[in-house]
Amino acid sequence: MRNIKFLVIIMLTLISVNAMSQIHTENLEYKDGSLTLEGFIAYDESFKDTRPGIIVVHEWTGINDYIKIRCEQLAKLGYFAFAADIYGKDNRPKSSEEAGKLAGKYKNDRQIMRKRINLALDEIKKQKFVNTDKISAIGYCFGGTVALELARSGADINGVVSFHGGLDTPNPEDAKNIKAKILVLHGGDDTFVPAEQVENFKKEMKDAGVDYQIFIYGGAVHSFTNPNSGNDPSKGAAYNEKADKRSWEAMKIFFDEIFK
Repeated sequence: MRNIKFLVIIMLTLISVNAMSQIHTENLEYKDGSLTLEGFIAYDESFKDTRPGIIVVHEWTGINDYIKIRCEQLAKLGYFAFAADIYGKDNRPKSSEEAGKLAGKYKNDRQIMRKRINLALDEIKKQKFVNTDKISAIGYCFGGTVALELARSGADINGVVSFHGGLDTPNPEDAKNIKAKILVLHGGDDTFVPAEQVENFKKEMKDAGVDYQIFIYGGAVHSFTNPNSGNDPSKGAAYNEKADKRSWEAMKIFFDEIFK
């Protein structure tokens, strides 16, 4: 109940902010061949100049209200936010079982994962309010994995932020392609992304000479930024208010650095 109230407070705050700063939101269709993808954009239309673009990659549940709220928060900070659709317009999981199958499909096929996220990069570059020299990607859980694969694909972007994302990859040697700076925000008690995976990721980044940072939040488990994750850490995924706020602030500082 507390987490539901917290989400309601965030939504009411955004409504108030939107009224003052004229946050514009809309769904945006784009294509992968014959497949229609449906993303979501948010930006402050009271500001007429270009601004940095942030690609936001959804959790295994696909684009939902939570991801849209994050886009609006980024728009409030002065960014152009674009929620990328990895699954396709007609693929919106209705259960954890469906979400697991869809996420697994792309985790097991990193080439199609990279193709989809690079299509999102192409799309955000087409938007007239985006400074195409200043683009980054952030992702949550499954989306963190996707954002890191965008970097490994050699995409010409400024940075990537992973919020409690999977850090593994079948192609660690591709880290040599990374041009972006990397920020990983990780729960210290995350059993879904265990310590061994974190250590392997560190080695991957070090061996490739990547400029990376990892922040570990003690007591936080998987999905610590999402109030919809509940409040029972014993289930492996739970909201952690302190880690949520601290990780968001870390992202803001990171963006200030890479977009200066």
